[in-house]
Amino acid sequence: MTELQVRRATEADIPACAAVVNGWIDATEWFPRIYSPGVIEGFLREAFSLREIWVIGAPVEGYISIDPEIGKVGALYCARSGAGLGKALLDKAKEGRARLFLHTHVTNLAAQRFYRREGFRDAGEVDPEPPETLRELRMEWRR
Repeated sequence: MTELQVRRATEADIPACAAVVNGWIDATEWFPRIYSPGVIEGFLREAFSLREIWVIGAPVEGYISIDPEIGKVGALYCARSGAGLGKALLDKAKEGRARLFLHTHVTNLAAQRFYRREGFRDAGEVDPEPPETLRELRMEWRR
């Protein structure tokens, strides 16, 4: 069973984080795969030195990526839902911050419900960044 311990990610965690994202993509019927699994891992490697990345579990079952300069949650992925993984990661992201924002897909109603439970509010739809085509919703949290 995964421990609900959140820790700062290391470069050694990148393949496990990529596996969580790729598992989510493969399991999500409405989300098209536009990047190969290797490209996803490459994105994580590029982001590693630019973002604050936290992981949960041993082995890793989820991660959150935050742009610390602007308070943007760039990614929150968990291998399973309903186990408190996402909440623990989001709680870590909120520590020491007065505000956060994120984009989630308009079609991802489960994520929207989760973020609203965690205090985020809708702030309007935003256009997707190519090559993505799915509409996104900006959500904001303030302490």
